[in-house]
Amino acid sequence: MSGIRPTGFLHLGNYFGAVRNYVRMQEEYECFFMVADLHSLTTHPDTKELKLNVHRVLSENIACGLDPDKVALYCQSHIHETAELYLYLNMLAYKGELEKTSTFKDKARLQPDNVNAGLLTYPVLQTADIILHRASLVPVGKDQEQHLEMARNFVNRFNHRYGEVFPEPKAFNYGSELVKVPSLDGAGKMSKSENQYATLYLSDDDELIRSKIKRAKMDAGPKEPNSAKSPEVKNIFLLMKLVSNKDVVRKFEEDYNNCSIKYGVLKEQLTGDMIKFITPIRGKAEAIRNDANYIKEIMEKGAEKARNSARATMELVREAIGLNYY
Repeated sequence: MSGIRPTGFLHLGNYFGAVRNYVRMQEEYECFFMVADLHSLTTHPDTKELKLNVHRVLSENIACGLDPDKVALYCQSHIHETAELYLYLNMLAYKGELEKTSTFKDKARLQPDNVNAGLLTYPVLQTADIILHRASLVPVGKDQEQHLEMARNFVNRFNHRYGEVFPEPKAFNYGSELVKVPSLDGAGKMSKSENQYATLYLSDDDELIRSKIKRAKMDAGPKEPNSAKSPEVKNIFLLMKLVSNKDVVRKFEEDYNNCSIKYGVLKEQLTGDMIKFITPIRGKAEAIRNDANYIKEIMEKGAEKARNSARATMELVREAIGLNYY
């Protein structure tokens, strides 16, 4: 089980860091993938563009290879059982531990005028999302490890107090580190909503891709054979390894090592390969987004699968807590 917030455009980092694994998992596991619209309200209370953003996330995930017939692809707010489980879990979460989470401290610093209860209890809602389907495998990156540790704490408290209902969720990425895709300016990783000109989005048109890569920072070039790459050059080579042919990458590695590399040619190659990679995803996502009936059908189908799972879990939860009075 995993989710993605509809707070911006999907980018290259989302694809190689998460969605690519989702596509692989759908062939091997029962999967629940969610558009986390309720989570987005903690930082984006203005909902004017929410519907458009939800549709965009759904369409881009499908365009990347997620099959709505193989997975439950659904919208968080459509599963009302989430709110009930979230309430019960809040009784097991303590103010002190929630205030210590690094994401809460970061968000509170970024939005000091909107430090709401939802922001504080974000890890509790995240736990509810996961264990509502009694999921044990969660494809997340290192930045979510603290939240996952808290989820295990809440699960253990519930099971200790009311009886064994939930498995402990753990991070799962086929035993490999998730790919962190660097931003084009070398300042951190690509972002859905920040640093937009240094991020390659799956919806970028050819000219925008060309312009962004052209502006990417580079150094003055290698001064002697086999010298170490600067962070900027390393970033460009990492991007090339994601979308270019191995032989192409090898050729440019050799050019770099023998000091004959031309960064302009390197960027041109990367631009062409990046356009080739993004274009079919962009086109498919746009076609899906323009088909309102198909989007509605996907959401209804996904919600039905997720609700069936959620209802079964909540019957066990109410029974365990002792809320069945007749």
